[in-house]
Amino acid sequence: MAVLKMQRTNARGEIICEYCGKPITKKYDCIGHHKIELTEQNVNDASIALNPDNIALLHHVCHNRIHNKLGYKPRNVYLIYGAPCSGKNTYVSEIAERGDLIIDMDNIWQCISGQQRYIKPPCLNDIAFSVRDTLLEGVKYRRGRWLNCYIIGGYPLISERERICKELGARPIFIEATEEECLSRIEVCNDGRNINDWKTFIKKWFENFSA
Repeated sequence: MAVLKMQRTNARGEIICEYCGKPITKKYDCIGHHKIELTEQNVNDASIALNPDNIALLHHVCHNRIHNKLGYKPRNVYLIYGAPCSGKNTYVSEIAERGDLIIDMDNIWQCISGQQRYIKPPCLNDIAFSVRDTLLEGVKYRRGRWLNCYIIGGYPLISERERICKELGARPIFIEATEEECLSRIEVCNDGRNINDWKTFIKKWFENFSA
């Protein structure tokens, strides 16, 4: 995939989406789409599965639109990870569609506590994580009729990301941002978060991050 991206980068350093014709400005938003759909019968056929001519580079949302247009939408699971304030929720809000399942601890906390977002009473810790684990178990066994699933979290440790991806059949998507970018974003937040606490969260994430 990396070689394919390099080959299709134009003179201005852009990869152009083969569906909408617009530049793919975020590298994590670049999806490889097989023009001839992969099946159990052809997945091991290198002339189809690994043939560059059979792979189109698209925006994530364009990839979803193609499958909707064809009347077939695979149930994909994505692990959206990155530092606090890197833009994980913003990215998912841009690409998620009706019927998609979004698993995010901040959403869970807000739902079960009735408090403002980012207020997390410690007495609800066990319930919050139990709800998350129940949802993840449902994803693992593909319960329900959801379409795509987006699991949002920091997940700085590669061992934890690999475990989750293996257990859930998920594809990792790293929302890349520098420590300076994340710290500058928290400075202008006015959504009730404790800025000093979140600065600490950001710094600890970068200290623990393993690629």
